[in-house]
This record gives sequence, structure tokens and C-alpha cells, in this order.
Amino acid sequence: MGSWPRNMLRFTDTPQHFPEVKPPELRKKDFEEIYKQFNNAQAAEQSSRCSQCGIPYCQIHCPLQNNIPDWLKLTAEGRLEEAYAISSATNNFPEICGRICPQDKLCEGNCVIEKDFKSVTIGSVEKYITETAFENGWVKPIKVKKESGLSVGIIGAGPAGLAAADMLRRNGHAVHVYDRYDRAGGLMIYGIPNFKLEKQIVLRRHQLMKDGGIEFHLGVDIGGKISLEDLQKKHDAVLIATGVYKSRIMEVPNASLENIIPALSYLTASNRKNLGDKVPQFDSGEFNAAGKTVVVVGGGDTAMDCVRTAVRQGAKSVTCLYRRDRANMPGSAREVKNAEEEGVHFMWLAAPKAFVGDKKVERILIQRMRLITQDASGRQNIQPVEGETFAMDADMVIQALGFEAEDIPVMFGAPALKLSRNGTIEINQHNFMSSIEGVFAAGDIVRGASLVVWAIRDGRDAAKSIHNYISTKSTSKNPQLVRNVA
Repeated sequence: MGSWPRNMLRFTDTPQHFPEVKPPELRKKDFEEIYKQFNNAQAAEQSSRCSQCGIPYCQIHCPLQNNIPDWLKLTAEGRLEEAYAISSATNNFPEICGRICPQDKLCEGNCVIEKDFKSVTIGSVEKYITETAFENGWVKPIKVKKESGLSVGIIGAGPAGLAAADMLRRNGHAVHVYDRYDRAGGLMIYGIPNFKLEKQIVLRRHQLMKDGGIEFHLGVDIGGKISLEDLQKKHDAVLIATGVYKSRIMEVPNASLENIIPALSYLTASNRKNLGDKVPQFDSGEFNAAGKTVVVVGGGDTAMDCVRTAVRQGAKSVTCLYRRDRANMPGSAREVKNAEEEGVHFMWLAAPKAFVGDKKVERILIQRMRLITQDASGRQNIQPVEGETFAMDADMVIQALGFEAEDIPVMFGAPALKLSRNGTIEINQHNFMSSIEGVFAAGDIVRGASLVVWAIRDGRDAAKSIHNYISTKSTSKNPQLVRNVA
């Protein structure tokens, strides 16, 4: 393998380096991923910067508790198959997390060498390890040694549902995943643009899961022809992992004007178009930013996905309105930087006060804001600056204010399903079970809109509880049956 750096702690003489990134003028022309991949030498060199600290804050601040120092050391030594084994032991989809996790807020942002030497490029190494594993055939479908005879129905083929399906299948259970969309992946397929996560990456993982015996029932809307009660009769347990898809709407005058659209509707149309689907709302121009003065309202990663998508669609101009300042943005700082490089204009401390237009939006009346005290999360609260308003033109406004849960009890015809005060499903925090016996819930439908990595964590934890529940229940019915409860 050549001369691999076997000594660690190289951060003192080796600078931080990220994979090559396409120049803004080129990446604006297509929807391809903007970052190239490390080669062997680059991955080894950057991994060798790890300090192998006694208390790995990168691991502590990773929702999955990934054993990051271990697989960095193995990568630095060229032991890549072992590095993949360690990486995939705690993460069902490392190839996805390596691409879309906000590492600057999680692992890399908490690297102990960050302050004076800049962090280890953990996400890029994670992506490199997994892609190398796929190229070398180290990523295999699940092979079940012995079927348990028990089955689980999972509603939702997003990251939480897929992670749970993967774990449950590894325990020998028959797993059936139901999703109302025609492809598995949830927001990873329809919400996240290709320039961050190319769809072949998600589709490749879907095929691997199918090859491992997980059965997918796509285009199935639970609550329609199939009810939650029907699934309970078919399976030993049911997991609800639908995510939250209902967009929050601005409560300002004229927010229902035409050309004011929800972020997810806009991103779904763009992603479907890139997948080769027929998208009438895109073809008609309703969800197409080409030639338009676009304003995106919001400051999270979804807002960044929208502004960068609008740039690639050929918008005349793209502006992001955010009511706080840059330091208080909830999204990834790297995504903001990428958007700025691509020509997006950010208007800080600004919030819509009213929309102006006859049938379609023509202008936005904007209220200047100022920062005041901090809230419980550490972000500063805001209040309007009296007398400071101004107007700007807009012929397309995208609302990226986050997501809420749909009314699942009504949708599923399950009035016994209790909700939290936030409208998400209420569960027993120790075992993920809902108010209905044998029905579990995990991911954003419990937590609220969050990160893919948290959904994976929740799906894994819920799978463990479901496995214990159905195995114990089955064993109690048949004492002769002995199971390996995970």
C-alpha cells in the first residue's frame, strides 16, 4: 500500500485539508455533488492529524457515538476494511452521514485541536472509507442465519425507518417497510438536493436492503386502503417513522398569494425533475426559479438547500431573509459559505411583515429586527426595530421555516394514539412504545424536525426495544423457544 503514516498527532505539522471543491462558476451549472473524494494518500494524511485524545469529544458529540478516533487511526495505517467495519458498526448509513451531517456543529466542531490547528476533516474521511468499501465489495447484504418467525411493519422509509429495518432484519425478523412515496429514502431522496447527496447513493443502499430480505411496499398510504389496525393484525409490532412534512406557514398578511410556496414542495419538485419524473408544477414554471427574483425566508439547512437550488435553476437573483444574524443561524456555516460563493445574497436581521400583490406576490414589506437576550438554546431572541421597514421586489417566495407533524391519529384512523403538546407522537422514553400496545414510534415524528443522524440513532434504539418486545412476547407464548435478545 505504499508508505502510510502510522504515527498520529500530525496536526502540529500537517495542515487541515478538505477534498477539492468545484469552483462556484462551474457548480452553479449542474446539480452534481460539489466535493470530490480524497485519494488514499490524502485520507491517510488527514486521518493522521487526529490527536487520539483520552476523551474524544468528536465521539461524544456524535448522536451515534461513532468510534471516530479508532477508524481515523485505521485509515491512517491503511487498514481500510477494518476502518469500515468500525464505522459501520455504529452507523447504518455512513456514506450518507459523511455527506450531509453538519460536521462543523457536531464532531468536527468539537474536535479538541479545533481552536489552534483546525479540526480533523472527519466527514470527508467517513465518506472516503465507505466509498472505498463499496468499490472493494466489502459492503454486503444482510445474511440471516436463522429466521425468527416474527415480523415488524415499519411506516416510513426515511432514515429512522430504514435504520430500524436494517437492525431488525439483522436479528432475523421479517421486515416490511411501507411508504406513500414511490421511492425509499424520504427526505434523503425528495428533500435534500443532489449537490449534497446524489440520489444514486440512497438508491444503492435501498437495493442493498432489498437484497438482504427487507420487503418494501412503496406508493402505499397508510390510513387509506390499509389502516394502522390492519398493520397491527399482520405484524408482531409496528413502528411509525413517518417524519414531519407539514411546512410551517408565515402568519403575515397575504401569505397565501400565488408564488409563495413551501420549501419541501419546491425541493421535491426539483428533485423529482432531476430523477427524470414528470413534474407539471415545475414545467409550468410554478416551482421553477428560472429568470425570477427569488426570496427564501429562513436560516436552516432547508433554506440553504432552497437558495442553492434556485441558483442552479437560473434565478435572476436569490436573497435569503433571516430574522437573526449569521452567528445565530441554525444551519451549517459551511452551507452558508457555499451559498455565498454561488451568489446568494443574505439579508440578516430581517423578517417579512407583509406580502404585496394582487394575485401573485410582487413585493415584500420587510421589518428590521434586533437581537436581545438569549433563549434556552443559547441563541439570542429578537424584537422588531420600531419604524424601520422597507420593501423589496420578489416574484417567487419560498418559505423555509421548518416542519410540523401532520395529525397522525386522524390520518391513520387511530384516535387512541396520544400526541405530545407539540403534535408529535408521545412515547415511553425508555422503550419507544406509543400509547398503543405494540406500536412504536421514532425519528422526527417523535423528536420534531431534526437531523438525519438523529433519526438514524432513534431508529436503531427503537429497533432494539422492538426486538426485545417481540422476542420476549414470543418466548412467553412458547417457553421452548429461546431467542437472542439484543
